[in-house]
Amino acid sequence: MQEEVENRTVTLVISGTKLTGRMLKAAISKYLAHRRAKKADRAHMADVKPTGKQTVKELVGQNQGVSNIEINDRNIKDFERVARKYGVDYAIKKDKSVEPPKYMVFFKARDADALTAAFEEYSHRAAKAKEKPSVIQKLRSFKPLEKVLGPKVKNKDKGLEL
Repeated sequence: MQEEVENRTVTLVISGTKLTGRMLKAAISKYLAHRRAKKADRAHMADVKPTGKQTVKELVGQNQGVSNIEINDRNIKDFERVARKYGVDYAIKKDKSVEPPKYMVFFKARDADALTAAFEEYSHRAAKAKEKPSVIQKLRSFKPLEKVLGPKVKNKDKGLEL
């Protein structure tokens, strides 16, 4: 059995090495066509400008003027969600030197109106989230009431009647 597998492997290698001139020419031409297509794709990608979240370097590289705003809130993901909704091109840098960390949001100058609307919605959402207490806080408010009423006794044989 082992010899049979070895013989087939050797046969496959030998038949693979017997390339004709036509096969070699076809392989090289397909490779060159693939390279040309890749080069055309790269040229096309260079024309496309990034949108949404990007690095500060990409944002500055678009030569449209950059402005920034400072955010102290830890929940920066909510802002990112709103900024994507409004189609704002932005970059976020985190300043770790202070506690709690500050976030610098860089954006294009032409996006100022859209960013103003995004910040208004973001601040509205943040205020709404602070206004509404969490479920855990609501449950903690019932702890004193539980102590007054006493522990709940479970009756395991509740459904059994003898």
